[in-house]
Amino acid sequence: MKLYYSPGACSLSPHIALLEAGLPYDLVKVDLRAKKLENGDDYLKVNPKGQVPALALDNGELVTEGPVIVQMIADKASAKNLAPARDSAERYKLLEWLNFITGELHKNFSPLFNPTIPDEVKNFFKDRIMGKFKYADSQLAGRDYLMGKQFTVADGYLYTMLRWADGNKLDLSGLNNLMAYKDRVAARPKVQEALTKEGLLKAA
Repeated sequence: MKLYYSPGACSLSPHIALLEAGLPYDLVKVDLRAKKLENGDDYLKVNPKGQVPALALDNGELVTEGPVIVQMIADKASAKNLAPARDSAERYKLLEWLNFITGELHKNFSPLFNPTIPDEVKNFFKDRIMGKFKYADSQLAGRDYLMGKQFTVADGYLYTMLRWADGNKLDLSGLNNLMAYKDRVAARPKVQEALTKEGLLKAA
């Protein structure tokens, strides 16, 4: 498999999932502004959406959209318990979290990365994001991870959003459950490995 990624982008979520799953993969870096690969090839010929992540399967198929990719990864390594069993009540809860993160957090962050959007508009979206993080904080009371004691692919995605919060200087310091959770996820060896491979963390 090949994971098309850009350092620190939402592709960090499936990158963490691949490492946690222990699946073999190659990393292919994408320049999202130029829509080019490192070798100069046109990324739009790989993924016409022009976005990351994209996962090229060994059979030649391409899978896009982060929440779908991470579920596929989890299902390919079901023994790792990165997602509850398909058709279980817990699996639908995982889907609920993945949809919440992608629809309520990820999409509200998008305007903050657009230099043409005025600050007052960005502040509106920051307030919305804070409200969503407060909800996540309330749900993490007494839990190690979103689904309880078990780390799942939803955690890699939420952790990526928390890194974006840092990058946009959102003050989450009052959300104690979320801050403890962030530290817990960041301390995972495979998360550290993903950050190192993307050049976001210096190797020890």
